[in-house]
Amino acid sequence: MADPTNMTSSFNQTCDPVVPSLNTFFVLVYSLVFLVGLLLNGFILKFYIGQAQQQASSSLMVYLKNLTAADFLLCLSLPLRIANYGSKSFIIQKVYCSFGASAFYMNMYASIIFMCYIAANRYLKIVHPSGAHVLQSVRAAHIISMVTWVCLLAPSVTYSILFFITQKALTFTPSRCEPLFSASINLFFKIIHTICAIIFLLVFISLVFFYYGISRRVLQAQQRQLASSNAEKLVNSRRNMLVLVSIFCVCFVPYNLVRLPFTFLWTSCSAGRVLFYLEEVATMVSIFNICLDPLVYFFLCKTFWAQVSQRIVSMGTNI
Repeated sequence: MADPTNMTSSFNQTCDPVVPSLNTFFVLVYSLVFLVGLLLNGFILKFYIGQAQQQASSSLMVYLKNLTAADFLLCLSLPLRIANYGSKSFIIQKVYCSFGASAFYMNMYASIIFMCYIAANRYLKIVHPSGAHVLQSVRAAHIISMVTWVCLLAPSVTYSILFFITQKALTFTPSRCEPLFSASINLFFKIIHTICAIIFLLVFISLVFFYYGISRRVLQAQQRQLASSNAEKLVNSRRNMLVLVSIFCVCFVPYNLVRLPFTFLWTSCSAGRVLFYLEEVATMVSIFNICLDPLVYFFLCKTFWAQVSQRIVSMGTNI
C-alpha cells in the first residue's frame, strides 16, 4: 500500500494535463458568465436592499436573499479563476488555490443548500398550509442561514490556512491545485469533498421528495375539483418547484458525479487526466447556476415581478 505522505510525489509534469486552447475556451466562457451573473444578481440584490425597509420580510425572502448573495459572491470569485486559466504565474495560482478555490466552492455549496431551504419552505407552505411551522418563521430563517454560512466558512478558512502553511514546492507550475497539496491538505481535501458529496445527495433526495409532495397535492386538488383560483395557485407552485429542481439537476448533478472520483483518483496519470477534463467541463456547467438562479427569484417573488412590471410600464409611458 502506498505511503500517503508520498501520494503527490509521483505526480510530475508529464501527468499534468495542459491544453492551452481549452484554457482559452474556459476564460471566454467564465468571463461571459461573470458579466451576465454580475448584472443579474447585482440587480436583484439592489432590488432586495431597496425593498427591505418597505415591506414585511418572510422566511422565503430570507432564503432568496441568501441564495442571491451566494451567487453574487460566487460570481465575484470568478475573476481569480479566470486569471488562473489565463496566466502561467505561480503567484496567481497560489492565490487562487489558497483563497479563490475555497471561496469558489464554498459559495457553490451555499447555493445548493439555500435552494434546498427554498424548496422545503415551499413544500411546507403548500402541502401543510394549516400548520404552524417554526422553520417558516423569519427568526428561524435568519438563524438557519447564519449557521449555514458559519459551517461553510469554517472548512474554507481551515483549508486556506493549511494550504499556506504546508503547500508543496514543485519545479514546475501545474495547471491545477492538487499537485501542490501536502499529505495533510490532501487528506482534508478528501474528507471535505466526501462530506460535500453527502450534502449534495441529501439535497437531491430532498428536492425530489418536495417536488413529488407538491405534485401529489396538485393532483389531489384537481381530483377534488377545488376552486379554479386555488387550483391555479397550486399548479403555479408546482411549476416553480420544477424550475428549481431543473436548475439544480442541470447545474449540479454532472459536477457532483465527477468530483468525488476525481478527488480520489487525481494522482493517476491516466484516470486522473480524463477525470480532470470531465471535472473542468462539469464545473463550467455548474457555474451557469449564477445566471439561472435569478429565474427562481423571478418565479417565487411576486413583489419583484410587480416592481419590474411597474418599471417597464413607467418606461413605456415616458417613451
